[in-house]
Amino acid sequence: MTRILKLSTCLLAVLFAVSWAQEEEPSHHASLDYAQVEEVVVTVRADGRYDVAVTVRHQDEGWDHYADAWQLIDPESGEVLGERELLHPHDDEQPFTRSLRGLTLPEGVTLVTVRARCNVHGFGGREVAVDLTARDGPSFTVREEAGS
Repeated sequence: MTRILKLSTCLLAVLFAVSWAQEEEPSHHASLDYAQVEEVVVTVRADGRYDVAVTVRHQDEGWDHYADAWQLIDPESGEVLGERELLHPHDDEQPFTRSLRGLTLPEGVTLVTVRARCNVHGFGGREVAVDLTARDGPSFTVREEAGS
């Protein structure tokens, strides 16, 4: 019985060590010094184009430090598929949502990544991966245009 308990204890220790080692470090900076993508809503139009609404949070501090753009990226190629420039700080509007309408994506693209940028730190905040074949997922929704 003692031998089984020792073996069980060793096994639990190994499993704990393996699971702890496999925990991933965040792939982004969580600080609001970096622009964070919080939510993405994609509307698929009847004509096959896309409207994308992105909610961003950032500790805007006037013109010297603010979120100045978000991009839609093809994660396979790294190609920028769309970009929305943010032309002014949003100090008193956090988080804020801005849209890009009528976007045409290359044929076969079913997964995109949305990232935001600030004028001081660039990219590096939380990104959201969007599966265009799903209705929703972590921090994203894909819907069809009303009436289509």
